[in-house]
Amino acid sequence: MFPQMVRIRQIIESPCVLDTPSVMSENLQKYAQSIGLNSLAGKKIGITAGSRGIDSIPLILRSIADFVKELEGCPFLIPAMGSHGGANVNGQIEILNDLGITEKAVGAPIIRNIETTLIGNTETGVPVHINRAVLELDGLIVANRIKSHTDFEGKIESGICKMFAIGLGSYQGALTTHSYALTRGYEETIIGVASKMMEKVPVIAAVGILENWKGKTARIEVFSGSEIFSKEPLLLIEAKQLMVKLPVDKIDVLIIDEIGKNISGTGMDTKVVGRIMVRGQKEPVKPVISRIVVIDTTPESHGNVLGIGLADITTKKVFEKIDFNSTALNAISSMSPEQGRIPVVMNSDKDALNAALSSLGAINSDESRIIHIRNTSCMDEMEISLPLLAELSSRGSINVLGSPSSMQFSPDGTLVRI
Repeated sequence: MFPQMVRIRQIIESPCVLDTPSVMSENLQKYAQSIGLNSLAGKKIGITAGSRGIDSIPLILRSIADFVKELEGCPFLIPAMGSHGGANVNGQIEILNDLGITEKAVGAPIIRNIETTLIGNTETGVPVHINRAVLELDGLIVANRIKSHTDFEGKIESGICKMFAIGLGSYQGALTTHSYALTRGYEETIIGVASKMMEKVPVIAAVGILENWKGKTARIEVFSGSEIFSKEPLLLIEAKQLMVKLPVDKIDVLIIDEIGKNISGTGMDTKVVGRIMVRGQKEPVKPVISRIVVIDTTPESHGNVLGIGLADITTKKVFEKIDFNSTALNAISSMSPEQGRIPVVMNSDKDALNAALSSLGAINSDESRIIHIRNTSCMDEMEISLPLLAELSSRGSINVLGSPSSMQFSPDGTLVRI
C-alpha cells in the first residue's frame, strides 16, 4: 500500500533574464568596447557548444555568432563535450541537434571534428590533448554554464575551465584529465590543462551563464580570457547561492521521474541527492536518502545513463534504453565506473516503488518520508508524503497545491509524472 501524497510548490525568489538576445547583445557590445575590439575581419572564430541542457543556449550561441559576424568574422560551432555522444562526431552532433543547437538555429557551421592532438604537458606533467580543429582557428569564444560540479568541490568546478579541459579535449582529453584529476585533484588538473590550451589559441571572450534554481537564466557575464581564473571562482560562488535543495535532509524514498545528460553530467545532480560515488571524493553529509528510485531517462541522453549507479532501484524501461557502449565510455573516461552500475531492475514503476518501500525495513508506509520530483533540475513543484507535509507546513516556504491523494498509476503500473 502506498502513502498519500500532496503536490507542493517551493517559494524561493530568484533573478531571471527575460530577454536573452537583448541581454547578450548588450553584454557583448559593452565587452567589445571595454577592450577596444573593433574588428574580427576574415578571422575564423570558434564557439564552444556542449552537451548540457542550458536554458536558452541556442539563443545565447546565436547572439555570439551574430556578434562575430557584426565584426566581420566567421563564426564556427565546435562540439565540446569530451566523451559524450559515444565519443564520435555524429553522436555529438545528434546531441547538439536535440538541444536545438543546429547550424540554422545558431547561424554558424558546425566543425565536424573531435580528433585531438597532443600540445604538450602542464607544469605538473599532465598531457594536454585538444581538438585539432581548434588549432586552425584564429580565436575562440568559450561559453558555458557555471555551476557546482557533480564530482568534486573547488574554487572552479563546472564552467569555463572545464569546457576547455574536458569539452575541447574530446575523448582522449577527457580520459586523460579525469585520470590525473583522480590522483592529483580536479581543481589543479583542470586549471592546468585549461591554462595550457589557452597558450595555443587566442581567447576572444568567455561567456559565463548562471541559472537560477528553476533552471532559467539568472545572469550572463562576458569577460576576457585573462580574467577567466579570477572571474570564474566569483561566479561559482554566486551560482551556488542560486541553487535549491530538497526541502528536507532525511528522506526514506526519493522518486526521480527522469535522469539524463541534458539535466546533469551525472544524470542527476549529486549534490542534490547526496551521493557522488567517485573514488577519493568525500560523500556529502546530507541529504540522507535511504532509497533512490529512477523511473526513466531522457531521450536527449541517447541511452547514456551515467548516474544510474547512484540509484538503488530502476525500471525495465530504463534498462531497455541503455546504450551500454556510450554509458561505459563516459563512466570509464570520467573515472567513475560506480556511477554506471546498474541497480535493481523492476518491471514497472509500481513494482519499483513497492520494492523501495518494502526494503526500508519495519516502517509503516503511511509514516514513510517520500519525495517525488521530475528531475534534479526541476524542483519548484514536487509531491511529498503527508509526514513531510506536517513538517514543512510551518515553514512558510511552500504552497500546497490541491488535496492529498493516492499515488496515481496507469493500468500497466506507470506512475503519473510530475
